[in-house]
Amino acid sequence: MVIAAILYFIMSKKLAPVVSFVAVPIIGAILIGEVGNLGSFISSGISSMAPTGVMFIFSVLFFGIMRDSGAFDPIVNFIVKISFGKPLLVVIGTYIIGIIGHLDGSGATTFLLVIPAMLPIYEKLSMNKLVLTAVTAMAAGTMNITPWGGPTLRAATVLEMNAMELYRPVIIPQLVGLLVGLIFSYMLGKKEQKRLGDIKVDDIGEAAFTMEENQEELALKRPKLVIPNIILIILVIGIMITGKIAPAPAFMIGTAIALIMNYPNSEDQKIRIDAHAKEAMLMASVLFSAGVLLGIFKESGMAGAMAQMMVSVLPNSLGKYLAVILGYISMPLSLVFDPDSYYFGVMPVLAETAKAFSIPAVDIARASIIGQITTGFPISPLTPSTFLLVGLAKVDLGEHQKFAFKYLFIISAVIMTVMLLMGVIRV
Repeated sequence: MVIAAILYFIMSKKLAPVVSFVAVPIIGAILIGEVGNLGSFISSGISSMAPTGVMFIFSVLFFGIMRDSGAFDPIVNFIVKISFGKPLLVVIGTYIIGIIGHLDGSGATTFLLVIPAMLPIYEKLSMNKLVLTAVTAMAAGTMNITPWGGPTLRAATVLEMNAMELYRPVIIPQLVGLLVGLIFSYMLGKKEQKRLGDIKVDDIGEAAFTMEENQEELALKRPKLVIPNIILIILVIGIMITGKIAPAPAFMIGTAIALIMNYPNSEDQKIRIDAHAKEAMLMASVLFSAGVLLGIFKESGMAGAMAQMMVSVLPNSLGKYLAVILGYISMPLSLVFDPDSYYFGVMPVLAETAKAFSIPAVDIARASIIGQITTGFPISPLTPSTFLLVGLAKVDLGEHQKFAFKYLFIISAVIMTVMLLMGVIRV
């Protein structure tokens, strides 16, 4: 009943996720007579959430500061400029910019970077704008598997494990997925090239191929620090992947260095932190409130009871393939569940159920993050950034979904297949 109520309130938008995750499980615990244990249940859940919450807050600050300073601008502007009149290069450039843009794990900022920069070119060259949204979706969706992205953070939170530990075995499958996305981008670009041919752009002018920025944005740029900033990004990510430093302290250290390097004045540092605080705290509040749900859900025995019920109705012949089945349908599930509903409501039950079939809970988490609001988020009507994507590109949501679905589904399926071949998920 607790999970059903939470799913209803979130998906119907009757309550905000933060309110649902706190109020509903507390009421559930009271109804089953666990009032005296509420404090310990909640404290346990919040404690397990702390590393993930800190990681998310400082990852948003770190990549936000890098974007403000213009660390990625030379790469983006170079890609835009070399695309002159070549539809194939325009499409591949879109994909690469999408990958770079989604380093911060935010769909909204990715779409705000890619679409305004590339849409004028697509329109001037009479290119199919559905190609723009599909290619951007492939880049952002596949990149959303990173450990500082929302889905992986949520999955790691549920399992009370380090997000980097959850993510590390998925790195190679994700890289293969990005390669498949590049192949699809090449195919779509080739098709546009064949349809349109090389286009003369002498009458368009170079200004049309340069990103527009206002004076406030230009004042934040640090062009002389582009290389040091890129080195810092590589170091922070590299150290996390090797496991030398946990993600939360790595981003904390990286953020401090980035602020000192780019904005040495203390007042400027406060302004840059404040500029990204809203996004950081919004997700962090969801994570910590989810700690209340998970603490009560696990400590009260609710999770175990629901898992036992599922085990009783799930045939053994099917149950042992639960992670595999989930991996192949996780991307389409993005059309049914929003991230909070799935990762904090559905996945804990699936993880508990999997244990009865000798399937590690981490397999369920990894099967989930390759599609559920990762490759699937840019076409999901349950994620606000999807509407931002189609709105900025001036395309119909249904047409975008129909055009992009097959590419996103194949990428997710390829990632799952690679994980099976590598033994990341065992049958």
